[in-house]
Amino acid sequence: MIDVVKYSPEYRDEWNGFVDNSRTPMFMFNRGYMEYHADRFCDASLLFLKDGEIIALMPANIDGDTVVSHAGLTFGGVISNTKMHMHTMLDVFDGMIKYYRSNGVRRIIYKSIPYIYYNYPGQEDLYALFRNNAKILKIEPSCTIDLTKKLKMPKGRRAQIVRARREGVQITETSDWHKFIELENAVLKQHHNTSAVHSGDELALLASRFPQNIKCYVATVAGEMIAGCVLFVYKDIVHTQYLAADDTARCIGALDFLISTLMDQYRDGWRWFDFGCSTLDGGKILNTGLIAQKEGFGGRVVVHNTWEVAL
Repeated sequence: MIDVVKYSPEYRDEWNGFVDNSRTPMFMFNRGYMEYHADRFCDASLLFLKDGEIIALMPANIDGDTVVSHAGLTFGGVISNTKMHMHTMLDVFDGMIKYYRSNGVRRIIYKSIPYIYYNYPGQEDLYALFRNNAKILKIEPSCTIDLTKKLKMPKGRRAQIVRARREGVQITETSDWHKFIELENAVLKQHHNTSAVHSGDELALLASRFPQNIKCYVATVAGEMIAGCVLFVYKDIVHTQYLAADDTARCIGALDFLISTLMDQYRDGWRWFDFGCSTLDGGKILNTGLIAQKEGFGGRVVVHNTWEVAL
């Protein structure tokens, strides 16, 4: 018998402890990360207990009659550890569906965790989704490099890296989150007429909470920031949360040099260098230029799947 309990602050330490010892021990599932934007989302997270012991978690928010796992996170879904078995995951889904349905929920949007983020096989939830007649809402290609089997960069990319060095580009780590976001937003406004999800204050706050996991590296010329990258650093994966390069950086290969430097820096101790998705309109439009740039570093596709379960 599985008990389903709605998350409340009294479970904060137990939640975080379970995440740390799960098969996906990612800081973005820590309540300290999830709750930085609590004012934007109505939390609907669940804990699943058996004989009083937590066996799984579900980060989630609710919007009307829809639950999402979680709209403020890149992906989510059921978090479990190596004690999880297939039949137990089916029971977890049964309990989750009954709980949400009894609270007026009509559908669950489930953003499953890509396999590279698991430190041990753990995709029982995908079979449980199938068993509950889930439908794929979107598939988004994320470009990822296996740092243990790096592909050779094309000649043009290598030439840009050489040029950046020749132009005196310097690569350093910075804590000036506001300066980086100014650059990021200027680039996003110019090329996509949009802005970053995070503000400088939010990134500074999150970096203070997770200093070993959230890093900012920049490329400068004569002290002027022309390109930058915000990294989310996990146990076996480095993820580029933000990349920015102004016109000067694009011309002299500063971003190429920055990414190449970071790939070398994280080659020992990390396996995956993940660039994230390159699509628009729910995955229906591929940004061919962006994904080609990532593929030029040796990246190849790992998909992010989003499912819908009708209740």
